[in-house]
Formats: sequence, structure tokens, C-alpha cells
Amino acid sequence: MILFPELEKRYTREVYSTREAQRQAEFIAFGPIVFEASRLMVKHGILDMLRDNAEGLTMEEITDRCSLTPYAVKCLMEAALTIGTVLVDPATDRFTLSKVGWFLLTDNAARVNLDFNHDVNYKGFFHLDESFQEGKPVGLKLFGDWATIYEGLSQLPPAAQKSWFGFDHFYSDHSFDDALKLVFSRKIRNLLDVGGNTGRWATQCVRYDPQVHVTILDLPAQIALMRRATADVPGSDRIEGIGMDMLDPQAQFPTDKPYDAIWMSQFLDCFSEKEIVSILSRAAAIMQPDTRLYIMELLWNRQKYEPAAFCITMTSLYFAAMANGNSKMYYSEDLERLIDQAGLQVDRIVDGIGQGHNILICSKK
Repeated sequence: MILFPELEKRYTREVYSTREAQRQAEFIAFGPIVFEASRLMVKHGILDMLRDNAEGLTMEEITDRCSLTPYAVKCLMEAALTIGTVLVDPATDRFTLSKVGWFLLTDNAARVNLDFNHDVNYKGFFHLDESFQEGKPVGLKLFGDWATIYEGLSQLPPAAQKSWFGFDHFYSDHSFDDALKLVFSRKIRNLLDVGGNTGRWATQCVRYDPQVHVTILDLPAQIALMRRATADVPGSDRIEGIGMDMLDPQAQFPTDKPYDAIWMSQFLDCFSEKEIVSILSRAAAIMQPDTRLYIMELLWNRQKYEPAAFCITMTSLYFAAMANGNSKMYYSEDLERLIDQAGLQVDRIVDGIGQGHNILICSKK
């Protein structure tokens, strides 16, 4: 198994003492409560108060500054103390923000993940076991009667929709600058953006290169959202959309023009292995010898830092319970195997793109 150095160090040997391991087991057992208590510490501004008062605050002072009762504050503060988000000075009974609390409050990734898990995943994860048993996202029924979450994105409740797009865009947007330099290191006249969603990558492309034309392939509902989102974007006249269901093996990729580059960002993780081979095979069918396919994904085993690998593997469970019931965040060798089955080859993998993305640069065999 290929693991980057920090992951190999952590995942191939014991890292906890016996006592630490016991605590970690209890932390897991109370995980849902840890999540809710920590979320409320953020929601009600308690962590903000502690960050802004380096000398610390007593429980009474915290109660005076928020809308919660003394009982609620006491419950939350004692829980936060054992969770590890706050510290206490036993001589003064004043609470301060810990390093864990600081990251939970100020790290953008942590805040995006917190909102995503609360607004999109939390209730649906009760049905994770059913989802594995049935091979479909049983938790999604809490939002609507769709086969996949992508069909219902435009109809999700406002909070869930905001948090879903916030999660999706946060990870992709931070990678765009590096990705643009890589893709446009070659002359690109026509670019096919497969699974282009609301057109965020396409708009970056037409801004970056005043000559490039971008064609977006996605579900018809997503193409409608994209057209609204890009209507006033400079260069939008060089963005076109084609509605297509990628799950239909008979739906062929466009051949109206020769494409110099095909782009798939955070896309293949939305499909099962069989579906990925089908999609990549159809991409290969329209590729010329000099066409390059760029696949940008978060490969959990090629992460520089362990927290990133943790977040990525947890996201696989979102796909199981909420998104489609059969896809995941892929291990690099699994994805390379599927690329090979589709008649393509991986020429190079570029790591460390943005927040931890990896780009596989592929060509036709």
C-alpha cells in the first residue's frame, strides 16, 4: 500500500499509549455528542468570546455575554473542557481558548466541514448501515426522493444547499490557481469541463486565457444553474453547456470540435468503479494523441498531512449515506487501475495542489 511519509508513520504502528487509546475509544463512543456540543460553542459565540479575551472569562461572564442560561453554559463549558477546546485556570476559574478550540473556530476547513456535516450529513448518517446494505444513499430520503444528491441540489433546503456548495467550492477553489498554471502550460484552444457544476472552473479558465473556449458537460439542471451563475462573467460568451447524464453509458461525449484538454475536478469520486471506467472510456474515445485528460481529486494516501487524509476518508462515508451509495474518495492505485482499464495511461501525478489536491495527467494509450 502506497502511503506518503506522515501517513505511513501514523497508520502502520501504534501512536497512542494505553491510556490515550482508551480515551480515544470513549471519544468515538460519544462522538455525536462531542460534535453537537462543539458546534454550539461556535454557534453561540463562546469560542469567539474566549479568543477575544486572552485573560480568560468565568462562566458567569460568559453567561452574561450570550443568550444561554447558566445551566446551558455550565454543561457546555464542562463538556468543552473534557473535549479539549477550552482550558481552565484552577486558581481563578477563568476559561481560555485551547489550540484545538482555536482551530475549530478559525481554520476555514474545519468550519466548512462543521457546517457540511451538520446541515447535510448529520441526520442522514443514522442510515449509513442501511446504505451499505442496500447500495444506495438511504440517508438522502430526509431531503427528497432522488437516486443521488446531485439530482436534488437545486431543491435542497437553503442551509443544506449553502453548506453543500460551500464544502464543494472550498476545496476546489483553493486549487484553481495551481491547476490553471499546470493545464495552461500547454496551448489550450478548446477545453471540455466534465462535471462542471456551476461553472467556477470554466470562469477561471476564460479569465486566465482570453482565447480558450470551454464546454461544460453536466446534468441539465446543473447546466441551468451554471448559465445563471456565469451570465455576467467576462468571457461567458466562450462558455457553453451541454446537458448530459453521465450514468447513461450511451451518452457520448461531444465531437463537434477537437478538445486539447479534458478536465474532471472532484468528479470521478461521485461514481462507482464501473461507472468511472464507462465515463473514462467515453472520454478516451474523443481524445486525440495530443489531448490530455486532467483528473483533479483528493487522493487520501498521497496527502502530506494526516488531518487531510482523515477528512478525505470520512468524506467517503458521505458518498455512501447521502450522495449516491456507491462511490468514494479513491486510493491512488485504485484510480490508476480504472484509468488503465479505460484505455488511458497516467503520464504524471502532481501532488500538493491547493488544499491537498492531486492531479493525474493522462493520455490515450
